[in-house]
Amino acid sequence: MVRLLTSFILILPLAAAAQGTPWHDDDALVKRALSNEVHAAGDTQHPMRYCLRKSSPRLTSTKEIFETRDGAVARLIALNDSPLSAEDEQKEQARLASLLSDPSMQRHRKQSEDEDSARAMKVLRALPNAFVYQSAGAGTGPAGAVKKFTFKPNPKFDPPDLETQLLTQMTGEIWIDVAQERVARLEGHLNKDVDLAWGILAKLNKGGWIVIEQADIGAHQWHIVHFQMAMTGRIFFSTKVFDTTEDETRFAPLPAGLSYKQAIQMVESEGAPANPQESKTQANR
Repeated sequence: MVRLLTSFILILPLAAAAQGTPWHDDDALVKRALSNEVHAAGDTQHPMRYCLRKSSPRLTSTKEIFETRDGAVARLIALNDSPLSAEDEQKEQARLASLLSDPSMQRHRKQSEDEDSARAMKVLRALPNAFVYQSAGAGTGPAGAVKKFTFKPNPKFDPPDLETQLLTQMTGEIWIDVAQERVARLEGHLNKDVDLAWGILAKLNKGGWIVIEQADIGAHQWHIVHFQMAMTGRIFFSTKVFDTTEDETRFAPLPAGLSYKQAIQMVESEGAPANPQESKTQANR
């Protein structure tokens, strides 16, 4: 679900937000923000490089991510907030060398990314109709004033596919940055068990939750900076625990149209990776 929030509903003029505070104007603000998210999700002209610190009870890894036209390229730079050992660094260099010499590996990765994105888009497109939004006051976010909205399932929403079934049991809160009309925070909670594939193959348990935070990382470019998920469920006959936290920091723009090979060559030319402890410190700020 993580990236993204969208709507194909026609948007009211931007001037509507300045014409008072009735609920329908607030509703228009939500729809404009969701529309801005889908537009940004399709933007391929502003690729970024950044550090991704992913933490779970089992392992913490830090990677440098390069967004390219051929899909993302990741370079592992730390494990459990410690620099890679000489052996692990050699393995990582060998992996990147294999990726560079065998384009089919990256094509397979890109295909998987595209498939994941297509599934996520099913959820995103459903958001405006899946929930009923209600104003919950104002506040202050990282970039300034925000308006807060609660959401609950729309009883008239009929999920068209498995990907959107969980929306029928989710409630939460969404924060909209007033100045830029972007989603600054979304928090969702599962209020009931959600059966997927008729409850035989998969199930998500009541009580799970997710948090997504976005921020302006410069020049009005927004990016997810924090994601946290805590859920339990069943896949086939095994109980699974999904407990992960991701923080993204140290953003820097890349040239539009950068290929994955150019990204790997860039990594190789830069030598030693950044200090992983510095990445951890920035992620916790």
